[in-house]
Amino acid sequence: MSKFWSPFVKDLVPYVPGEQPKLTKLVKLNTNENPYGPSPKALAAMQAELNDNLRLYPDPNSDLLKQAVAKYYGVDAGKVFLGNGSDEVLAHIFHGLFQHDLPLLFPDISYSFYPVYCGLYGIKSDPVPLDEQFQIRVADYAKPNGGIIFPNPNAPTGCVLALEAVEQILKASPDSVVVVDEAYIDFGGETAISLVDRYPNLLVTQTLSKSRSLAGLRVGLAVGHPDLIEALERVKNSFNSYPLDRLAIVGAAAAFEDREYFEKTCQLVIDSRNKLVAQLEGEGFEVLPSAANFIFARHPQHDAAGLAAKLREQGVIVRHFKQERIAQFLRISIGTPEQNQALIDGLGEL
Repeated sequence: MSKFWSPFVKDLVPYVPGEQPKLTKLVKLNTNENPYGPSPKALAAMQAELNDNLRLYPDPNSDLLKQAVAKYYGVDAGKVFLGNGSDEVLAHIFHGLFQHDLPLLFPDISYSFYPVYCGLYGIKSDPVPLDEQFQIRVADYAKPNGGIIFPNPNAPTGCVLALEAVEQILKASPDSVVVVDEAYIDFGGETAISLVDRYPNLLVTQTLSKSRSLAGLRVGLAVGHPDLIEALERVKNSFNSYPLDRLAIVGAAAAFEDREYFEKTCQLVIDSRNKLVAQLEGEGFEVLPSAANFIFARHPQHDAAGLAAKLREQGVIVRHFKQERIAQFLRISIGTPEQNQALIDGLGEL
């Protein structure tokens, strides 16, 4: 039936999300979900919103949530953009800010949705190789470009750039939009949102899927200069005027207000990560330094694909990427202490 397709569709190479298995007894360490549930205050806010008002459209501007984000980060609400998950926010960024003559720069090992969006929107790209230690080399981005995007911490490596390094990239490309994708920033990095007032070319994206345990709600955001935000609003209102539903708006706002729960669960993940890294290194693994809620590890004596397959037989799922430079690495999400121990026990048996 492909005769009905628009011509470009056949050439698209879609993003492949991490497996969401139907079996419930598996130890699922493959999609970087938070092992701890959402803030009880967020759940209570959503339950209170389950009423007759669901027959009405939500606020198209999601002002309640914009104000909560603005208050949390100490910025003006006019610098905040919201979307249905950070993937939608990124899609609007690629569509509205990256369609230029010069190529878009991003790391060669990075979030695999970036090249997918380039294919969808016909954007030229120039992937920039990470160094031998899988780190971003700041100097490599100081060249002509139509925009720059990178995750910080990077995914799937988990490696983080210091704020001064982010600032160097911004200074070297003052005439290009620089997007810092901070999906994992709350597990050990320093947000670049503090720089948006000084750099009109900076846009910072975040998600509530990881550190705020709301992957099932689909809420993402961007913070930047009002000129950049206006471009995204124009694209959004030409695509979907109501991206966030009533439950998402009140639940996400309550999650931002519950700082205590957020900080406590982030610290639990960080503590578990540090312990798991020590355990894996004790088993002979090389683990890249991670500031995320996952680690990237390889074992000099064991093939990564084989390890992933054998762990799966024991009911533990981790993520393996076939990309050449990282084919011997496993990306392992940080679970509860019990889940992490199941991984260590499974590896011990191998």
